[in-house]
Amino acid sequence: MSARGSQKAIARELLVQQLAHTDGEVSVSALRENTICSINGRRDHTFESTAKDLYYEPVTTSSPPLTRIDAANLIRVLRRLEVIAKHQVSRIAFKAKGRILFVNLAEIVAVQAEGNYVSLRHRPNAYLLRESLSSMAEKLKPYGFIRIHRSVVVNMLAVEEIQPLPTGEYRLRVKGGVEYMVTRTYKANLRTLAQLWVGSEHICG
Repeated sequence: MSARGSQKAIARELLVQQLAHTDGEVSVSALRENTICSINGRRDHTFESTAKDLYYEPVTTSSPPLTRIDAANLIRVLRRLEVIAKHQVSRIAFKAKGRILFVNLAEIVAVQAEGNYVSLRHRPNAYLLRESLSSMAEKLKPYGFIRIHRSVVVNMLAVEEIQPLPTGEYRLRVKGGVEYMVTRTYKANLRTLAQLWVGSEHICG
């Protein structure tokens, strides 16, 4: 074997050893003049070389890289995130009597207009804010509040019962026993009170 041939063989052997220390398994065909080395591991590439320049470049392969996922750990993380999400209760901040108070929105059953103010019906207290009902209805809509009257917005989760009336209106009861009238203008909003209606599809239509 010529000295040049020996150098090429040594260079190819060194390349194989170097590839073997990457994070994968190396399967190598006989290192002749045209050699293909396949690397299976974190990266799935095929390197092709020629005896002329010993230059190696990746050749596109059909199989995509594989990622191993521990299913047990994934489920554990998802359950933990679910618990955290349940504790992230939305709150409303407002100024009252010179202080800024924070109240969980889930504890507010309704918002009612009172002149130039709105009253937050929060058990056991009620808070009076200088705000229009239209503005409050728009701000609270993403948090599950619906308008049932020109002067009342209710928390959907606080609604316990609705009763159809002969006039085409509805009587709505929230937690704590307080009742409100639902006018025909806003009765379509009642459809959002439940995701599933059984035997009452015509109601609130």
